[in-house]
Amino acid sequence: MAFDLDDLDPRHKKAPPKNLDAMSIEDLEAYVAAMKAEIVRVEEKIKAKRSHAAAAASFFKK
Repeated sequence: MAFDLDDLDPRHKKAPPKNLDAMSIEDLEAYVAAMKAEIVRVEEKIKAKRSHAAAAASFFKK
């Protein structure tokens, strides 16, 4: 059975980096603020998932 080499590629490809040269200082500051807000959102999601995993592990240890 043959397979397609495209199946080996990741399903979600990384977006290319933004061209920062074309952005003004204000645009760069807004971009940094947006990225920091996204980092906070992701860290909160990680914390919630760890909490759920710990609760599940605790439940199944009994």
